[in-house]
Amino acid sequence: METVLQFILGVLIVAVGVAVSIGLHEVGHLVPAKLFGIKVTQYMIGFGPTVFSRRRGETEYGLKAIPLGGYVSMVGMFPPRRPGDKAVANSTGFFQSMVQDARQQSQESIGDDESRAFYRKPVWQRIIVMLGGPFMNLVLAVVFFSIVLVGFGTLQTSTTVGSVSACVLPATSDRQTCEEGDQVSPGAAAGLQPGDRLVSLDGVEITSWAQSTAIIRESSGEALPLVVERGGEELTLTVTPLLTERYVTDESGAVVTNADGTSQTQEVGFVGIGAAQELVPQPITAVFPLIGENIASTANLVLNLPQRLYDVAQAAFGSEERDVNGPISVVGVGRVAGEIASMDSISLESKAATLLGLLGSLNIALFVINLVPLTPLDGGHVVSALWEGIRRFFAKLFKRKDPGPVDAAKLMPLTFAVVIVFGGMTALLVYADIVKPVNIFG
Repeated sequence: METVLQFILGVLIVAVGVAVSIGLHEVGHLVPAKLFGIKVTQYMIGFGPTVFSRRRGETEYGLKAIPLGGYVSMVGMFPPRRPGDKAVANSTGFFQSMVQDARQQSQESIGDDESRAFYRKPVWQRIIVMLGGPFMNLVLAVVFFSIVLVGFGTLQTSTTVGSVSACVLPATSDRQTCEEGDQVSPGAAAGLQPGDRLVSLDGVEITSWAQSTAIIRESSGEALPLVVERGGEELTLTVTPLLTERYVTDESGAVVTNADGTSQTQEVGFVGIGAAQELVPQPITAVFPLIGENIASTANLVLNLPQRLYDVAQAAFGSEERDVNGPISVVGVGRVAGEIASMDSISLESKAATLLGLLGSLNIALFVINLVPLTPLDGGHVVSALWEGIRRFFAKLFKRKDPGPVDAAKLMPLTFAVVIVFGGMTALLVYADIVKPVNIFG
């Protein structure tokens, strides 16, 4: 029962974090819009039927039934049809009607506040308004990762014993459990226990786990004095490393393979102890490189999204496993959060740090995706404003007539297509996260 409650708590924590992230994203649009005098009629979290709303001044603030996004409704998003443009009001074309409807709704929203319409504002103001949302996600990511790295730290190998093997098994052994008749490991024979902190080995002060490993591997058959700290007191033990077969690993800890694909082994000293992991706080300077890595990783995922979605579909409808670095839905994020919160093998601190890191990565994803230069995403509106600025700059440079605002309503067919694609992508990811969830714990 406790595990179930922990799972639910993890899901709720991330759900609240997602809601706050979406809410502040929209605040990033709302605040500059109001500062620049743009009339904002609605600030909503979610889509679908309204669950709760309250009007303050000219703006209605509220929550909607489907908490998968949000929006700020600004009047005059599209300019009216320019004189001389071919009218499409009587056209029966689906996309032409869509463009005309968008223009008409935009004009109706303006009313008597023509000067406060979005399209009437200078290009630089519109860009700031549209970038305000992604900027807020970036700020949230910095906050979350700062708490994780500086407040909690990153998991690193400590000089504390995390596990002690009961027996000695060759690296190539098919079994992983001890049986009667197996040789007792040197660590167990010496009386080492999980929680012991290595102080010195063979007279050498131990400052890292790698240091102790190097001494053990080179000292097979030698009785080594080992000083450990246990319960606040120092104890002197004697450990004799046993010559046994171990895998050869590289600097990253990966097993080195031979030309024929088999794993390389060598005979080295072995004690049978494993290091405990501990959270080590990092300097604030470590935050921005991590942010950069996350942005690059997310951008790479977006650029390769068709292939990634194909892989997800193969896993969802076939026997393949999900890629742990592939895209997941909000349902998948919640499931991962619940699994993290319900794990008994990690500390409360590690759980909190992991959940905050998850929210940081989610905000990086919102930052990158919203900068994609396609409407209705923020990046699409930014590109439209930039194009307008470029056209007007060159018109002024060559003393030509002002071309006026860009007719962004013509992008409504693209907006429609993007919405359909995102809807299909969301449906696929949600289905995959239910029937074939990502297994981040192996």
